[in-house]
Amino acid sequence: MIEITEKQKGLIEKVRGISEKFALRVREVDETSEFPWDILEVFRENHILDLPIPGKFKGGDEGSLTCCLVLEEIARFSPSFAHMLAGHWLGFTPLKLFCNSFQREKYFPRLRSEMAAFSLTEPAAGSDAAGVITEAKRDGDNYILNGTKNYCTQGHVANVITVFAKTKGDKGVKGLSAFIVEKEFPGFSVGKIEDQMGMRGTPAAELVLQDCLVPKQNLLGKEGDGFNIAMQTLDRTRPKDAAISVGIAQGALDCTIDYVKKGFFMKEPLLKSQGVQFLLADMAITIEAARLLVYESATLIDEKRVSSKHSAMAKCFATDTAMRVTDQAIDILGADGVSEEHPVEMFMRDAKLLQILEGTNQIQRLIISRSLLG
Repeated sequence: MIEITEKQKGLIEKVRGISEKFALRVREVDETSEFPWDILEVFRENHILDLPIPGKFKGGDEGSLTCCLVLEEIARFSPSFAHMLAGHWLGFTPLKLFCNSFQREKYFPRLRSEMAAFSLTEPAAGSDAAGVITEAKRDGDNYILNGTKNYCTQGHVANVITVFAKTKGDKGVKGLSAFIVEKEFPGFSVGKIEDQMGMRGTPAAELVLQDCLVPKQNLLGKEGDGFNIAMQTLDRTRPKDAAISVGIAQGALDCTIDYVKKGFFMKEPLLKSQGVQFLLADMAITIEAARLLVYESATLIDEKRVSSKHSAMAKCFATDTAMRVTDQAIDILGADGVSEEHPVEMFMRDAKLLQILEGTNQIQRLIISRSLLG
């Protein structure tokens, strides 16, 4: 059984107090699609943004489980604000894993307050990383990057982005390399901002690299390490998407229970309906199962026993659970469930994106089956 420490419990209570104040703000952001800079400032001031940054750089020095607990709690009230944190931590993870001492000294202190992002996907390279065609050519003390990346979460507001590009003539993923790109670098620009159905406060962006000048010191790892860097990163960040999904599902269940208890306008209150009771029980069972799977995968990461299979299972099961639970919640609420007066319809839209990003759930099933088959 996974034990939650007193320190973690205290952090959860702190985050809950902050998150409950976000409820009205998250609907405003959903309607406007504007990035919530004020919420980012709250995360900065309360040292939530820097939770995974090592203590040497005045960060929280917290592990995967603690970060998942925080994301789950925030997502109960405001999934897109939890997604903001997860996107930043996704961008930070490859740096934490592969930065050399010079790069750590340069970027870790900055990322206590600035945003990071992760950019692998391209128009022809979504689930298939081998399809990346963005090129990086060595030119003296620099690399010149040319190409277009898309669906980069918060790429339009990030200061530091891990960008993947081909550096060698090798086919497939062998020539893939990773670079630390700053938004101020010459030749870097932001293109289209996606108008998403969910997570509207933290949209994905198109990144345009046109003769983008990147110092050779900003190569992450070695040339050709890119695929390994991407996969090791995703093994450690997929449980965070799963944690947000658990939070969404729990938030939807909380709203549903509250609604059912107020069923005074019906001849027979919903809470006395056996059909509704069975649905609520099923929702609670799947949420708890997803939660335990997330906690287990996060604990394995903290224990340096990272499991691609467990991370994929957590992401797949938890995101599917969030979609199923929000759908069941809307069934119970009926017409009210699709009204903007209730958060459940927003929760469903937010949940759908989590089934797709960081590897679709079909890709997660491939990872799991390949592990099983050896």
